[in-house]
Amino acid sequence: MSEDPQRAASQYRLDRLAREEAIARGEDPDVAEIAPEPPRPSTQAERSAYVENAIQQAIRRGEFDNLPGAGKPLEGLTGQHDPDWWIRRKIEREQLTGLGPPALTLRVENAQFEGRLDRMHRESEVREAVEDFNRRVIEARRQLLGGPPVVTPTRDADDEIRAWRERREARERQAAEERAQLEHDQEQRTSRTRWWRRRG
Repeated sequence: MSEDPQRAASQYRLDRLAREEAIARGEDPDVAEIAPEPPRPSTQAERSAYVENAIQQAIRRGEFDNLPGAGKPLEGLTGQHDPDWWIRRKIEREQLTGLGPPALTLRVENAQFEGRLDRMHRESEVREAVEDFNRRVIEARRQLLGGPPVVTPTRDADDEIRAWRERREARERQAAEERAQLEHDQEQRTSRTRWWRRRG
C-alpha cells in the first residue's frame, strides 16, 4: 500500500472506475487493464528549477530590460530601521491624509506644517493651528489608540508665529523686488522704443 493516503485513495477510485467500466463493457474486471498510475506531484527542487529556468529565459528574451527604476538606487535606504516604512511610503506616494496610525500621519503633517501655516493670513489662525497640532501630538503620545510610538515634537506657538512672520515678510520683499525689476525692465523697453523712434 502507498505511504501517501491521498494517493492511495485516488488510486482506489481509479481502480474502482476501471472495474465498473470493464463490467459495463461485459469484460472480466480482473483481466481488464488497470488505469495507469497518476503522475506524481513535483518536488520543491523541481518547482524551483522550473521557476529559475523561466526567469533565465525571460532575461534572455529581454523582458526585464528598461524596467522603471533600473540602475537607480533603492529609495528609502537611510540606514535607520523603520518598521512602518511601507505605510509611510504608501501615504506619501498616494498623498493620503488622515489615514494610518497617528504616529505616521503626524510625522507627515509635521513635514508639511510650515507650508500649511504659510497659507494662513492672520496670526490668530497660526496660533490655533499650532495649538491644535500640539494637542493631537500629546493625545497620540498617550497611545490611547495603539500603534507605533510618536516621535513628532510639539511646536512652540510663539516661535512658529515669529517664523511665519519672517517668511511672510521675506515673500513680500521678494515680491516687491520682482515688481521693481519688472517696472525697471518696462522702463528700459520704453526708453529704447523712444530712442528708436527719435532715430527713425
